[in-house]
Amino acid sequence: AFQLKLDTLIENDQINTHEYYSYTLKSIEDFAGRNIPISSVTPEWLQKYERYLLKEGKTYTTIGMRCRAIRAIMNIAKESNFIKENQYPFGHGKYEIPTGQGRKLALTLQQIKTLVTYTDGSEATEHARDLWFFSYLCNGINFADLITLKHSNIQNGEIYFIRAKTIKTSKVKREICAVITPEMQAIIDRWGNPNKNLDSYIFDFLKGGETPIQIKKRVRDVISNCNRHLRKIGKTLNIEGLSTYTARHSYATVLKRSGANIAYISESLGHNDLKTTENYLASFEKEERVKNASFLTNFG
Repeated sequence: AFQLKLDTLIENDQINTHEYYSYTLKSIEDFAGRNIPISSVTPEWLQKYERYLLKEGKTYTTIGMRCRAIRAIMNIAKESNFIKENQYPFGHGKYEIPTGQGRKLALTLQQIKTLVTYTDGSEATEHARDLWFFSYLCNGINFADLITLKHSNIQNGEIYFIRAKTIKTSKVKREICAVITPEMQAIIDRWGNPNKNLDSYIFDFLKGGETPIQIKKRVRDVISNCNRHLRKIGKTLNIEGLSTYTARHSYATVLKRSGANIAYISESLGHNDLKTTENYLASFEKEERVKNASFLTNFG
């Protein structure tokens, strides 16, 4: 059943999702071997699998991802009458998939100012810094989407794009619109592709004609290279966990701290529901915890 799913994902060029299911299948095989009957996947089996993953050092976030992949396969099995409704292992009173709330990774405005004005004189450092800043300013665009932006995505001083992560999985194709600020334009002018044809990429990491797998590899290489430089910057500036991923969290959280409406933040991130957006927001930040803790001994 997993292999059929994997084959379909390859046919649909869903490389990231294929990788996600591949990792899950490998994890299952490490846990219980190969050729597992679908009917053996019971609530008790899933609880044992969860305990196995915990012993492996996996977080509840990772466990939730693995179990959601299994649930998707079991949904197909149920729809195809391979199992009966009473054999379906997920849901209330059966196995409930755990959810983990990861650490918030948003930077403060002061940290962002320190970051985007930092230089050690190296072009490679400044390139990684500026790509992070562009991602932050462009509605927290992830690097996979940033790298595939074309000049045709620019209209009337704004960038329009649909997240690759959701384009094949969401019924509603939510187009995101980001105003090109002077800072973004300066980054495009410095690091952008000199070829301004509509079909050319804004940043020339890709040349055109690459397969989905080649694009995936290129994206991974660019992210890895940027993160290497960002870690060095973070160490110098004492910004913990600085990476390409923090740009998206920071965009959402800075807007929230500034009083922006959560519905606007959700729309600008390309989310289809507010709950997803709330997971991005640094709801319980350290500064807030310190302030609240001080109230406990504010004897006046």
